[in-house]
Amino acid sequence: MAQRATREVVPASSRVAIIGGGISGLAAAKQMAAYDPVVFEATPSVGGVWKHCVYRTTRLQTPRPDYEFSDYSWPNRDDPTFPTHAEIVDYLEGYADEFDLWRYISFGSKVVDIKYLGGPQAGFTELWSGTGKAPLQGRPMWEVGVATGGVVQYYKFEFIVMCAGKYGDVPRMPVFPAGKGPEVFKGQVMHSLDYCKLSEEESVELMRGKKVVVVGYKKSAIDLANECAQANQGEGGQACTMLVRTLHWVVPSYSIWGLPFFIFFSTRFSQLIYERPNQGFFRFLLCLLLSPLRAAVSKFIESYLSWKLPLGKYGLTPDHPFVEDYASCQMAILPDGFFDMADRGLVRFQRASGGWSFCEDGVVLADGTKVEADLVFLATGFEGKDKLRAVLPDPFRSLVVNKSSMMPLYRGTIHPLIPNMVFVGYVESVSNLHTSELRCRWLSGLLEGRIELPSVKDMTAHVEDEVEAMRRTTRFYRRHCISTYSIHDSDGMCADLGAATRRKANWIAELFAPYNNKDYQEDQ
Repeated sequence: MAQRATREVVPASSRVAIIGGGISGLAAAKQMAAYDPVVFEATPSVGGVWKHCVYRTTRLQTPRPDYEFSDYSWPNRDDPTFPTHAEIVDYLEGYADEFDLWRYISFGSKVVDIKYLGGPQAGFTELWSGTGKAPLQGRPMWEVGVATGGVVQYYKFEFIVMCAGKYGDVPRMPVFPAGKGPEVFKGQVMHSLDYCKLSEEESVELMRGKKVVVVGYKKSAIDLANECAQANQGEGGQACTMLVRTLHWVVPSYSIWGLPFFIFFSTRFSQLIYERPNQGFFRFLLCLLLSPLRAAVSKFIESYLSWKLPLGKYGLTPDHPFVEDYASCQMAILPDGFFDMADRGLVRFQRASGGWSFCEDGVVLADGTKVEADLVFLATGFEGKDKLRAVLPDPFRSLVVNKSSMMPLYRGTIHPLIPNMVFVGYVESVSNLHTSELRCRWLSGLLEGRIELPSVKDMTAHVEDEVEAMRRTTRFYRRHCISTYSIHDSDGMCADLGAATRRKANWIAELFAPYNNKDYQEDQ
C-alpha cells in the first residue's frame, strides 16, 4: 500500500483547486494530476457522503461492476451483493492509494468563502471565461478562504473544480405555519442527517420501544424505517409509521420477469426510444412514433413490481409510470425483508398527499388524521445548492439555478455565466461514479486546450434544450437526471475529446450490450 502522506502545505497561489474529497473530488484529482491540484476536504477522510452521511445498513443501489472507475476494478467485483458503505469507502481509499492522490489532499480544510478576482466584466462575456478554451491563462481568477483549526486563510487559484456534492451538510427542513411546527410537539424531532452521526448502539437505543414516524418515501426514508423496525423487534417493540407524501416505484432487484434490468435502459438500442437533448426533428418524430413502445416497457416493469411486491395491499402503487421515476433517478432498491417487516406490523404506511403538521402528541394530516409519535425523523433530503450559495460571491450566487430551479450546466459541468469554475457531481445518473469520472476526463481535455467550447449563448440554449427533453420524459425533471440518455451524454463528451463514440467490439454488442465504465477506458 502506498504511504498515505497528505498535503501539508498549500501554496499561496496555485493553478487548480478541487473542493471536496468524495467520488468526484478524487476523480478530478486523478485526471488533473498534471497541475498539482489542491484538494480541500473539510473532514478528516475521503469518501464524502459514503463516509459521513449514511446509516449503518446503507448499501449501494448498483451492482459492483456498474459502480467502479474505468481503470480501477473492485477487488471482489464478482460478488453479487450490493456493497456496504464501508466497502465503498475502502474502495475509494484503494483508488487514492493506486494513483497516489493523498499528496493532493488537505484534510480538515473547510472552504468558507470564495472571491472573484477577474474584474467587473465577470462571466458576462460572449465566450466562457473570455476565450472559450484553455482556461488556464497564468493569472489567478479566484481567491478561496479556507478554515483550518479555527483560522481562515486565503489562497489564489486560476481554476476551481467544485465537488462539494448535492447531499449532506445542509438539511432540507419542512416549513410550517405558526403553531404547527416542531415547537408544539412534546417528543423529539431529528433530521436524517443527524441520525447518520449516531453509532449503532445509540441509534437502536433511540428508537427501541418508541412510536416513530419517518417522513419521506425515498431511499433514505425506507432504509431508516427498516432500521427502526429492526430495533423494535421483540417484546415492547413499536411500529414505525412512514408518512408518504409522494409515491415512487420501488424495486426488489435488478431482474424483471426473469430478464436483466439493463436491457430496458442501459443499451444503445433501449435508449433509442427516449427523448434526448438537441435531437433534431427526425429524432423527435421517431420518439413520438415510439411512444407506445415506451409506455409498454414501463407497463411491463410495473406489472412485475405489482405482482412481486404488496404495493396494492399497502396503497403504495404510484399513479405515474415507472419510467418517470427511472428518468429522474428516484427508483429505490428495497432493503432485504422490508415488506416482511410491514407484514409483521413493524412498518406502517400513512398517505399524506395533502400535507401534514405537528401536534402535541405526534403529527396531524390535512384531513385531520392524527398519528401518535414519540420520535419524528425528517428524511426530507438536502439543500446541496445552498452549500454553493453560501460560499459563492455575488453576482454568481444568484445564478446557481435557472428559472427551472436547476443548475444550468453544459456537459454537466460548466455554468455558462460562471468563469473558470466548474461543477462535478451535480448531475445524476444510474452510476454517478461513471458520470463524474467521464466529466473529469472531459475537463482535463478542456484544461489541455483540446476542447473549444460553444459560445455562452449556445451553451445556454443547449442546457435549456436538455431541460425540455427531461420535462417531456418525467414530471420530476428538476432532479437533472440523465439515466434515459446516458450513452448519448457520454457520446458527446467522447466526441469533444476526439475519442471514439462507438466503444463496443461489434455492432451487435454496440446495440444490445449494456454500457458501463469499462467501455470508457482511456486507451480506447
